[in-house]
Amino acid sequence: MSIFKGSGVAIVTPFTQDGINFDAFKSLIEFQIEEGTDAIIVCGTTGEPSTMSAQEKESVINFAIKQVDGRVPVIVGTGGNNTAEVIKASKAAEKMGADGLLVVTPYYNKCTQAGAIAHYSAVADAVNSPIIVYNVPSRTGFNMTPETLLALSSHPNIAAMKEASANISQISEMVRLCGNSVDMYLGNDDHVFPCLALGAIGVISVVANIAPRDTHDMVATYLTGNINASRQLQFKLAPLVKVLFNEVNPIPVKEALNLMSFEMGEPRLPLTKLTATNTDILKKAMIDYGLIEG
Repeated sequence: MSIFKGSGVAIVTPFTQDGINFDAFKSLIEFQIEEGTDAIIVCGTTGEPSTMSAQEKESVINFAIKQVDGRVPVIVGTGGNNTAEVIKASKAAEKMGADGLLVVTPYYNKCTQAGAIAHYSAVADAVNSPIIVYNVPSRTGFNMTPETLLALSSHPNIAAMKEASANISQISEMVRLCGNSVDMYLGNDDHVFPCLALGAIGVISVVANIAPRDTHDMVATYLTGNINASRQLQFKLAPLVKVLFNEVNPIPVKEALNLMSFEMGEPRLPLTKLTATNTDILKKAMIDYGLIEG
């Protein structure tokens, strides 16, 4: 019943001065599929949904679902800190044909663990689609505990966890408690290999935007038993992953795609363009990796 196994890309949204660059979006989607990406995650954090209008989000979701045309699952980010609005967005994405929903833990409100259980239960009761719970305390100010995930794991629509706490002990405990009922996806590109060893089945990745084949292969080789090949790909990707987070995501990855001629435009305020110093660092890493020419 897994939504996918392997590498799901948290895909960048290309902006123009006036809206969405759908030609560039099409090129990026096709690049991902050609290079082996196993799922497309639209309107995740990397896609900047917090600065998109409701109409823009609907158009991006619709476009991605139609462009992908069933070749890989399309998972839609519908999370927020207003349960009623999350339910509304989740129902809309489901109606458009999403294969799954990525629902981040509520932010800013600072709900309790009991509040998180009530929030996710309300969303899961309202839809028929599989839900990936998304835990990213560095952005939300809320950390879901393994016990809370265990409480949610009995709901038939809670299918998976995207864990971006960077807490290996917590991830291990989540898999120990819930591994028979909830799939584990990593949200940190630098922790994929060790967490595959704990029982994770994939990653929802930032670096896959620019290195989709290696990200896919890192998971696929592990899952087919070639542990050393997977380890070496984690090591190979490590310098690239590091520079993609020298400023807040998605600032660096958006510039990286621009350097690869994907015409992603600039991030929307309050995010800003990558600084000149960090752009030089990024370029060097991409040249060293073979993604662009020097």
